[in-house]
Amino acid sequence: MSFLMAKDTISGQSGRAYATINGNVEEMFYVKKFEAKAKKNKKEIRTLGKNATQNKANGFAGTGTMTIYYVTSKFRELMLQYTKYGIDTYFDIQITNEDPSSAIGQQTTTVKGVNIDELTIALLDVDAETLEEEVTFTFDDWDMPNQFTSPTLGQ
Repeated sequence: MSFLMAKDTISGQSGRAYATINGNVEEMFYVKKFEAKAKKNKKEIRTLGKNATQNKANGFAGTGTMTIYYVTSKFRELMLQYTKYGIDTYFDIQITNEDPSSAIGQQTTTVKGVNIDELTIALLDVDAETLEEEVTFTFDDWDMPNQFTSPTLGQ
């Protein structure tokens, strides 16, 4: 029976993140956790001759969250531009997963058209060892220019 070799799992700390905002690339060394999800939009379809309701995909919705250490004002600057002047900013985030101890290589995903929904504008917490904030966002496109290779299975 074949099995996944533990060495080929990906460490959550082995990766890089970059944001391209207004043409400027910024390394997002302050990211603690990043998650982007694509959910299909589906329309229910009823037809003659079938009692069950069928579903047809007709687009997708992209949403995400990132937990970051409270060490950058970049996203607050973007929110300030929107709340004060109505200038909304859309940008891209590129995530690369690459664990040098794994044989499956790297995967790069670019999340496009990122637009912040909500973020913390000020934060204090006397009980916190480190300050963190959660940023929610939507996006409208994505690419995966590099993909993991198949792992070598153990026997």
